[in-house]
Amino acid sequence: MCSAAEAAQPVANLLTVIIATSPTPSAPSTELISTILDSFQKHCPILLGCSVIVIFDAYDQMAPQARLKKGQVTAELARDYQLYKTNVKELILRRFHDGKLEYVFTEIKGVAEYGSPAVASNFVDFTATQTEDKRVTFIEPSRRLGFGLAVRSALRMTETPHVWIQQHDWALVADIPIDPLLEIMTASEGDENAPVKYVCLAAVRMLSYATSAYVTNFKMLRELTSSLKRDFASKSQPGVKIPLTPLFFWHDKPHIVSTEHYLTRAFPTRLAMNRGDFIEDKVGQRARTQMKEGLWSKWACWLYYPDDGTRLCLRHLQGRTWRGTEAQLKQAAAYRYQNMRQNEALVQDEDPRSLPEDWLDTLAAE
Repeated sequence: MCSAAEAAQPVANLLTVIIATSPTPSAPSTELISTILDSFQKHCPILLGCSVIVIFDAYDQMAPQARLKKGQVTAELARDYQLYKTNVKELILRRFHDGKLEYVFTEIKGVAEYGSPAVASNFVDFTATQTEDKRVTFIEPSRRLGFGLAVRSALRMTETPHVWIQQHDWALVADIPIDPLLEIMTASEGDENAPVKYVCLAAVRMLSYATSAYVTNFKMLRELTSSLKRDFASKSQPGVKIPLTPLFFWHDKPHIVSTEHYLTRAFPTRLAMNRGDFIEDKVGQRARTQMKEGLWSKWACWLYYPDDGTRLCLRHLQGRTWRGTEAQLKQAAAYRYQNMRQNEALVQDEDPRSLPEDWLDTLAAE
């Protein structure tokens, strides 16, 4: 067990925020990331005082049609992504670094190795730029890493004992008591029965998780939930209850986790993750299988469980398809215009992408 002083350190000394982003249809707009940061400000503002590492993952190739999960982008999106990276860097510096934009950066070269060491090409070079105080770090790989290797690259540059992993299209919709939660995680380090190493935040499909079929259909998981599900309390804030229930999966969606635990469990060797892999696809099922066999404490995964699992904590912004508020409104208006004209029998089968230049004015007038 750690001492009370160690457990009650300032959040900025305990936690680094890691944001993973990649080509998105809303580029070059920063609205996606801005929405995430606004949700931090509203529901967990202390995160904006922590160090932050942003990974700008690359794409594999340009193609006539974007297939983002496979690393394919259009030529237009490739151009927009370069501007997006510049825009996001300016946004992050404003929000995480006292609003200043003039900095001296240190450039660091790194390598993300993966797969068999017998294959000489199994690595990706990356460049990291970091403010002198190490508050802000940007990582840009020469080739696509995938979420798994992107997170591992950031973890290796992390100097705090815990990290907040943030995908670029999940926004907070509930307050997160990060101070007592981190204190509880730190204090549990020597607890062999109920260590708190990983805490995931609940999306809609995770509501009432403890009584869902993911748990109740398996005797071992039912028993673990019955014995471990509880309200935790920190020594510094004993009146603030932190409800947690065992989680029997390792999700990619936003989570708080021990840095050392992450590297040990998810990335024990270079063979654990290939280029392009997602952590939950590679690690999630393996972890769940071992938990069913009674090895839950090896993974020590929990779900933040306010209101007995009925309160939603996250909202998905659909980063692979969302084009930004303005573009989405224009697209919706285009479809309304098309339907209106078809209903009036003025045109048939008109492509909403090839409307007359004044179609928005026409719609407004009608």
